[in-house]
Amino acid sequence: VAALENRLGVKLLSRTTRHVRVTDAGQRYLEDAKRIIHDVDEADEAAAGINAAPRGQLAVTAPVLFGKLHVIPGIVEYLQRFPDMKISAMFLDRVVNLLEEGLDVGIRIGELPDSSMRAIRAGQVRWVLCAAPAYLEEMGVPQLPNELDRHCLITTAAGSWSAAEWKFGGGEKTQSYKARSRLCISSNDAAIEAAVRGLGIARVLSYQIAPLLAAGQLQALLTAHESPALPVHVLHREGRHASAKVRTFVDFMVEKLRADKALNAMQPGTE
Repeated sequence: VAALENRLGVKLLSRTTRHVRVTDAGQRYLEDAKRIIHDVDEADEAAAGINAAPRGQLAVTAPVLFGKLHVIPGIVEYLQRFPDMKISAMFLDRVVNLLEEGLDVGIRIGELPDSSMRAIRAGQVRWVLCAAPAYLEEMGVPQLPNELDRHCLITTAAGSWSAAEWKFGGGEKTQSYKARSRLCISSNDAAIEAAVRGLGIARVLSYQIAPLLAAGQLQALLTAHESPALPVHVLHREGRHASAKVRTFVDFMVEKLRADKALNAMQPGTE
């Protein structure tokens, strides 16, 4: 780095005894270098042919439980199809900045803010209230959101015991309900397990409990009052001429997710 700074005649890094910080000139130089390398990679791929088999490393991110249930099966099949590819998967329950964390592809749930990312809609999920049949037989089935006051509620939060805000309906008819939980858990799968064991009512995303609903271990509640569905998008940060590895993985994952009935079922009350 010192030799490069001497040749350029500018400081790329500002150094102290405790910190190293990229200077404005260094940041611009880094961005220009990344762009040049990317352009060279695109030129190599164009010369090799657009139908060349993908090869190299790909970094992918998705929410934890979604990644386990719906992304890992696609990754395994993709790697079996393309033996020259390697994938690093980061499953986190937070919004990940693909550019800052060096990731190529992301799968996100929910409406997207304006950004430079390219996004392809691949499905939708819903917020669902659920409980075990044994619990409902003992405590009764709520018909309206305000009837939840007399039930044991299970919420998920990042280590917080504060009340959760549950939304019902949509548009001008949106209602907010302050869920006072007896159990607050930091992970969705643990909240689902508590509901299956009959503790009370949990509010989770539809894909997380689809097999349990089908098996009769959980029952969906207040379906007529559900909030609008949330979109599922596959994102990448490359331009129109994406590299073969990104292009093939995005196309493959979009096709797999769109074919997944758990991510494309119609919302109750719609046609």
